[in-house]
Amino acid sequence: MAEEFKRAPNHFRGRALADGSSPWPVEPGRYRLVASRACPWASRAIIVRRLLGLEDAISLAIVDPIQDERSWRFTLDPGGRDPVLGIHFLSEAYHAAEPDYDGGVSVPALVDVPSGKLVSNDYPQLTLDMSTEWTAYHREGAPELYPEKLRDEIDAVNEVVFRDINNGVYAIGFTRDQAAYDRRFNRLFDRLDELSQRLESRRYLVGDTITEADIRLFVTLVRFDAVYHGHFKCNLLKLTEMPVLWAYTRDLFQTPGFGDTVDFDHIKRHYYVVHDNINPSGIVPAGPDLSGWSTPHGREALGGRPFGDGTPPN
Repeated sequence: MAEEFKRAPNHFRGRALADGSSPWPVEPGRYRLVASRACPWASRAIIVRRLLGLEDAISLAIVDPIQDERSWRFTLDPGGRDPVLGIHFLSEAYHAAEPDYDGGVSVPALVDVPSGKLVSNDYPQLTLDMSTEWTAYHREGAPELYPEKLRDEIDAVNEVVFRDINNGVYAIGFTRDQAAYDRRFNRLFDRLDELSQRLESRRYLVGDTITEADIRLFVTLVRFDAVYHGHFKCNLLKLTEMPVLWAYTRDLFQTPGFGDTVDFDHIKRHYYVVHDNINPSGIVPAGPDLSGWSTPHGREALGGRPFGDGTPPN
């Protein structure tokens, strides 16, 4: 596996039927999104679901930020069992779909409620599906997060952000080779510098509204000082020391649908407790100071309309 720590081998999507159609039709109330507020990949789906107003169409289960050898667990729910799916561990949905499955158990996971089977954990595609396949169930005033005329540009931005930033911090944090660490470290901060220049004169990454590209960058930046800077040794600069990106991330954090989905306690406890090969003491740091997230960001001066012709979520 090259320099990716998330994509392989965990992609699992419902198999197409003989006629090429999907066995999992768009059907409100049929599926449950299992997610962790600690996980950046899952947080994308939580944010998109909220921005599009899909809460009534796709129910949400939040797992404990601390995993064990049996996978993500529902210990936040009474009796340690998800009240809708009736399972204790997410792995049960994987094995319901494939009894011999022995791959990774990751979030986000879309589970078919009637059968209890995993439908997909293809995290890059899940949010795009919410934007393009579930339009009949979007709330009134839902924004266009993946507008057709901007998809090529969004896809291009997403690719480099994934490679050098979203996945880049993991590649840095888990490497045991100094040369690889140095190469990935430099690539991360070179990319952050490029994005700072891009965002210096524009409020959002693509176009003048929030898109899928902003959501994918946000979930890494919001975790940067809390975990990636120290825990993953991404310590050239803190987010708070990068003026443009710090203001950009605060702007999104203060936008309905973003900051109200973030749980720094879940984020810190997951990384510092679960990654015992990096942090064997299991001590969760008390910092950083979170008060700065509510301070003015000044990004309104760049123009842009967060939700385009739409409205914020309630």
